[in-house]
Amino acid sequence: MGACCSTQFKYKGRRYEKEGSDEKEDEGHHRDHNINNDDNSANVTRIGHAGAIVRLQGSSSLTSMYTRKGKKGINQDAMTVWENFTGEKNVFFCGVFDGHGPSGHKVARHVCDALPLKLSTMHQPRPSAKKEGDKDSSHKHWEASLIRTFQELDEDLSMEDSLDSYCSGTTAVTIVKQDQHLIISNLGDSRAILGTRDNKNQIIPVQLTVDLKPSLPSESERIQKNGGRVFAMEEEPNVPRVWMPGQDCPGLAMSRAFGDFCLKDHGLISTPQVSYRRLTPKDEFVVLATDGVWDVLSNNEVVQIVASVKRPSIAAKVLVYYAVQAWRTKYPGSKVDDCAVVCLFLKKRPSVSGTLSDISQQTASHVNGVDPKGKKTEEGETVINCDIVVDPKALEEVNRINGNTIKQRSRLGSLSRDKITTDFGGQTQS
Repeated sequence: MGACCSTQFKYKGRRYEKEGSDEKEDEGHHRDHNINNDDNSANVTRIGHAGAIVRLQGSSSLTSMYTRKGKKGINQDAMTVWENFTGEKNVFFCGVFDGHGPSGHKVARHVCDALPLKLSTMHQPRPSAKKEGDKDSSHKHWEASLIRTFQELDEDLSMEDSLDSYCSGTTAVTIVKQDQHLIISNLGDSRAILGTRDNKNQIIPVQLTVDLKPSLPSESERIQKNGGRVFAMEEEPNVPRVWMPGQDCPGLAMSRAFGDFCLKDHGLISTPQVSYRRLTPKDEFVVLATDGVWDVLSNNEVVQIVASVKRPSIAAKVLVYYAVQAWRTKYPGSKVDDCAVVCLFLKKRPSVSGTLSDISQQTASHVNGVDPKGKKTEEGETVINCDIVVDPKALEEVNRINGNTIKQRSRLGSLSRDKITTDFGGQTQS
């Protein structure tokens, strides 16, 4: 992600003032400190607007979510899943958010909490939209609600005194699934892909979003037309960044974002790209992830990994695990980035018992050149032919956490939702 301004500012609305020192940052853990922060697979939910089930962490029969802190400091990624969104049964809202800048983790959590709530409040279900002839108008209605929600939330953020968002911000990629309709919105360089079957019944990826970076001609043109500058640093010649007109800051690696008000008058916008897809029986799952995953794994590798996981409930954790291993192998001199993943399964799959070692017992250099034929486990299930170096200690730790998750679910299940009433977000630190 782009570096933030070297000069520290505290942002207040459209004004900013220089500050002598940073406030002490929190540890970046989930705000309910009763939850075991070493494992964000445990199921924690609460009731949201219109009776929706807000999943803070863990999994359901159709969703899996997981985030892991990288080696750069506080985990700036956030994620959320709302089931029965807007009060309608089987309507899902899923989102991942990648913060950047000194207060990026706070901005990401704020947007993670506020965006679905604001959208749910703003978007009123239309009974007529269920008719066959109104499907297109329903999509347009969602699109209008999403664009308005994103823009109003960014305006609210600009006036939020408790958040320093002058040189801090967040990406956002979200989906709304309503019956066979999928509405995708994207702001920045997080990404959404679809896992579907081709005519030979092979799992293949379909990229649902475009990475909105200043390397795109249309994005660069808008920024430069508004006085912003786009160029890459010498040490990263292939990474164009966005800079203020008269200062070499903040060097943002995306062209759209919430926050980052130092650039909002210079071409950076908070208007999302919204698209629509009608789902078919061949479509199996959607994966939303921050760039900590996409920087090291291809779309094809991601769908192969998710499709091969025996238990859908741990699909997000397995994917993050592979991304971390790929970071260590492909970029041994770089710090591993934060990773956040949400998987939404479009049909229920039988849950088969097993451990991550069933997938991770394959070796070599990294996930690269997946064999579409895959391999067979002892149980006869096809898994990907992932070439990845497995750290035995890391694998042991992941399996330990996975085992603890099963033991803890009965304990966590007894927690009353009334007790989880603090600010809710979709992220925890690992």
